[in-house]
Order: sequence, then structure tokens, then C-alpha cells
Amino acid sequence: MRRRAFRVRLCVRETRWRHLMIRRTGRRPQPSGEMVWFMEGMCFLPTFLVIWSSSTFIISYIIALYRQDVDVVLPYISDTGATPPESCVFGFMSTITAFAAFATMYAEYKFVQRVHERTGAVPPTLNKVSFGFGIFSCIGMCLVATFQETTVMEVHDFGALLFFICGLVYAVIQSVIGYRAFPYGSSKFMCHLRTFFSTVAILAAIPTIACAVLVGTSKLHWDTDDKDYTRHIVSVACEWITTFSFVFFFLTYIQEFQQFTLKLTVNLKEYSGL
Repeated sequence: MRRRAFRVRLCVRETRWRHLMIRRTGRRPQPSGEMVWFMEGMCFLPTFLVIWSSSTFIISYIIALYRQDVDVVLPYISDTGATPPESCVFGFMSTITAFAAFATMYAEYKFVQRVHERTGAVPPTLNKVSFGFGIFSCIGMCLVATFQETTVMEVHDFGALLFFICGLVYAVIQSVIGYRAFPYGSSKFMCHLRTFFSTVAILAAIPTIACAVLVGTSKLHWDTDDKDYTRHIVSVACEWITTFSFVFFFLTYIQEFQQFTLKLTVNLKEYSGL
């Protein structure tokens, strides 16, 4: 008996003429045709990630504020998704954000892999390590979305640490990869911008974690007379800065993602079976 099996193969196609024009003129050519900019190449991935993730934090904050579940002044992002119904919205949207981040990171991984095949500019190990940290960061985000701080605080805090630490390492390595891959990929300005957001995220993450550990307690409503109120505000403010530094970091992918596409091809393979 002969059966047919489907094998899915992922192919990456770069726009060679872009690279040639960059190397000859030092400038990026303008896209031709009437294609909308965010539909060029794989640009829609980081664009969707930035818009959706920003909406996740803002919408859950507005709902929690409307229901008076959090204070107006700087609640933790997790606080805005701690109680129903905003916890349902936060969990749903954060999970989609995690998958969108994974898809974006995977596309970047394949692009850098192809750059190495053609130029040898980026060590494969560096690319794999970066993608690995990115995966763990997405897992941490899923844990934060699934386990609210008011229910299973230990798992929630572990997920938050996993998200922040692995996300920071991913951002730093990707900043290095951006410089190594130049001129294939982002411009020098985007490389500098990527490094800037990575640096801001690191500097903000340190007081976020340190002050949260010193405060120890976690509650949804704070008063200015409460003990450790100042440390709480510092921690919360830095958490928002760190989070949106990650969001803006993925904005720097847009220029790079316009230069390639990912395609799924299905190959039919015939084999003999019993």
C-alpha cells in the first residue's frame, strides 16, 4: 500500500535588490507599488505585537480604574488584571501577546539564520541563545496572564521574573546581533535605537525588582501614609517603563521585517506502507 505524507518546509526569501541598493548607495530604497507599509514583507508581525500589547495594558487599566479596583496613580500592571472582569480581559489579551511575541521572535530568528548562511556575519549559537531566551520570556508572560497575583502569587511572581530577566537578555543579544548583521537588516539608527531601549529596560528593571522585594507586601490600594509607599511607587513606575521599553524595542523590527517574507511550502512524499 502506498500512502502520502505531507511535509511542511519553511522558506525565507529576502529582497536582494534592497541589500544591493543599500550597499551601493548607503540608503534604503522606497517601496514600490501601492502596498501599505505594514503589509510589506513580514512587517505586520511586529506592528500587530506593538499595537496589541499596548492595548492589553491600557484596556485592562481602564476597566480596573472604572471599577475602582486599582488606584489612579500607577498601579502595577498585574494589579490591573487581578480581579474579574479585567482579569479575564488581561489574561486573554496577554496570552495572544505572548504568541505574537513568539511568532515575531521566530521570524527574526529565521531571518538572522539566513543572513548567517549568506554572509557569516552572525554566529548561529548567538542567534539560537537569543531565541531560547525569547521563548522563556514568552512562557513567563503566559504564566503572568494565567496565574493572577491574588490567587497564586508565587507562580505569578516567578512568571514575572522569567519574563523580565529573559526578555532583557533577549533584547541585549538582539542589539548585538543588529550590529553584527548590518547592513543586512536594520539601519545604524535602528541599531542605536534598539540599544537605547534595551539599556532603558535594564536600568528600569533593577529598581522594579529591588523595590518590590524590599516592599514585600502586595495590595491593590495604597495610601500616601502607608509604609514603603515611596518604594512602591518607584517599583511601579519602573515596571511601566520596562514594559513599554520592550514594546518600543519591537518597533525597531519593523524596518527589518520589510525585507523578507516567510513562506510555508507543502511537499508530497510518497512512501510504502503496510
